[in-house]
Amino acid sequence: MSEPTSALRLDVYKTYKLFVGGKFPRSESGRVYEVTDRKSGEWLANAPQGTRKDTRDAVSAARKAFGGWSGATAYNRGQILYRAAEMLQGRREQYIAEVAVSEGLTAKKAAPLVDAAVDRLVWYAGWTDKVAQIAGNANPVAGPYFNLSTPEPTGVVGVVAPQSGNGFSLLGLVSVLAPVIATGNTAVVALAPGAPLPGLSLGEVLATSDLPGGVVNLISGRTEDIAPTLASHADVNALDLAGVVAEEGPASAKSLEVAAADTLKRVLRPESASYDWTTAPGTDRLLTFLETKTVWHPMGM
Repeated sequence: MSEPTSALRLDVYKTYKLFVGGKFPRSESGRVYEVTDRKSGEWLANAPQGTRKDTRDAVSAARKAFGGWSGATAYNRGQILYRAAEMLQGRREQYIAEVAVSEGLTAKKAAPLVDAAVDRLVWYAGWTDKVAQIAGNANPVAGPYFNLSTPEPTGVVGVVAPQSGNGFSLLGLVSVLAPVIATGNTAVVALAPGAPLPGLSLGEVLATSDLPGGVVNLISGRTEDIAPTLASHADVNALDLAGVVAEEGPASAKSLEVAAADTLKRVLRPESASYDWTTAPGTDRLLTFLETKTVWHPMGM
């Protein structure tokens, strides 16, 4: 029997799903929304419409994973982040295409943004076993004691990823996510609603990088559904509002900070809309989601 001609062949379109607990579930509502090419307006894919229930499930998965991830050696966390960089680079062409159509860029302009995302993962991978040296200390005390301060991860961090329209749907996401997990925290991320495809695909990279299930959870959908749930959830310990752009309403920075105050969360405020995520990262984001534990020990024992 002769094979069908290519003219009769139908494309197999990618089915994008959430990334929760190391798995790829559909939204519990079963709903999706259209993602379109920023330039032409053409349909690209259906993204899952994550709900409050999906967000709560993601927080539960992140909490369950926290003990093992925070207890892993810094070397091990660095190796996994480096592996994620390897996997991302291996799928470079796919991500260039997704960033380009999501952000209305040419492939030539999208390529350096994808390369920068790879480099950003390598950067934070290198910091996993060094951050304790800049965040910890041997403290001078008046008495026969050793007094040592060491950093520990905060816990579950809710992240609002940088929004689309500026080319940073992947680089911005990696820039806020990598420092959270490099320091031993787990994360639940609200992806940019207008350009969720690079973020949803990042779940596939993380799933094949030996990252334990639940360490990173990626939710697409309406920020006004996901972000307030993270802000008010009692089992979320900190918030990174990097991508918050709403000036009023339940997803505004002010509303989210008020909701977070009920459960004493540490909150990192939004970056300006014009922030350039290609700027070389410092250590600020690494240190933001660390707590300091101080131990006293008598000398001579």
